Amino acid sequence: MIRVLVTGAGGSPATGFVRSLKSAPESYYTIGFDTNAYTLQRAETDERYLVPPVSDPDYLPVVLDILNQTQPDLMHVQISAEMIGISSIRDRLPCKTFLPAHQTILTCEDKFASFNAWKKAGIKVPETMIVNNPDDLIVAFEKFGPKLWLRFTSGSAGRGALPTSDFEEARLWIEFRKGWGKFSAAECLEDQTITWQSIWKDGELIVAQGRKRLYWEFANRVPSGVTGITGTGVTVSDPVVDDIALKSILAIDEKPNGIFGVDLTYDRNGIPNPTEINIGRFFTTHQFFTRAGLNMPHIFVMAGLGKPIPHISRKINPLTPGLAWVRGMDVLPVLTTEKAIENSRAELAERKNRLSSGNK
Repeated sequence: MIRVLVTGAGGSPATGFVRSLKSAPESYYTIGFDTNAYTLQRAETDERYLVPPVSDPDYLPVVLDILNQTQPDLMHVQISAEMIGISSIRDRLPCKTFLPAHQTILTCEDKFASFNAWKKAGIKVPETMIVNNPDDLIVAFEKFGPKLWLRFTSGSAGRGALPTSDFEEARLWIEFRKGWGKFSAAECLEDQTITWQSIWKDGELIVAQGRKRLYWEFANRVPSGVTGITGTGVTVSDPVVDDIALKSILAIDEKPNGIFGVDLTYDRNGIPNPTEINIGRFFTTHQFFTRAGLNMPHIFVMAGLGKPIPHISRKINPLTPGLAWVRGMDVLPVLTTEKAIENSRAELAERKNRLSSGNK
């Protein structure tokens, strides 16, 4: 039986990870810890432990103590906030990790550093600059306007993001978030986004799959419309996206190892621009791929432990395009197809047309 520990065990990403392992042909025993005593209660791991916040000096000693106690074969870090700390002590851990190089993690966790790497490599990216003061903000509007995309240079789930064409709104937003020197301002792209999730081993691509996002769940609850919570995702196979995602990863790491999830957003010319790499962890809805027939967590663990990797029909986009994963709060996700969704719309249109004709 393979023993795997996952961080952020009560969160949706870790739950998808655990469910995927439990559905694999291998036998898994899962261990989890979380920094939140409430979300910990949701963890579906076989064992679960509360740990201090990442900023607490006792965080790493407690983590090491749990690892020594539980003896997992592999530790998987599923929370961005924990990634740098765990990566920095990977050689001291009493178990294996399957993480990218530490410098790669530092670059990917800093969105401006990623931008610079991509720009240097000649990859199309939205023009971006760090905003240290109101004068920089004026320059950003002059260079990249009329509409800017503001966000923190680190963090996930659209942390601090705001699209705006108004200088005063932008200034007040950055001041409210205490963000001078921590925010970037960029050319605002279009709404359509896509993610390319991949697993690598010593520079060789094991598997990758594209997924477009139809909408953000709870988008009307935040100023940016970006919540980090995918409502419905759909499998895609696009050679243009594949090519840009590959180049984006190799521009940062010539010998990738572990998980690289490239987020891309389309510009007004229809070109997907990389905006960040979710490094070393799976995106929230990766159970979608497992249910569709591509168990990436299982592949990840087997590769990380040096065990035989399950057969994959092809390395890039092995899943059928058009599969849909419909999610919501307090409900189980549903695996369906884009065609089924469109059929329901067509049925409604036909019904409305029939009713309208009958009333004439």
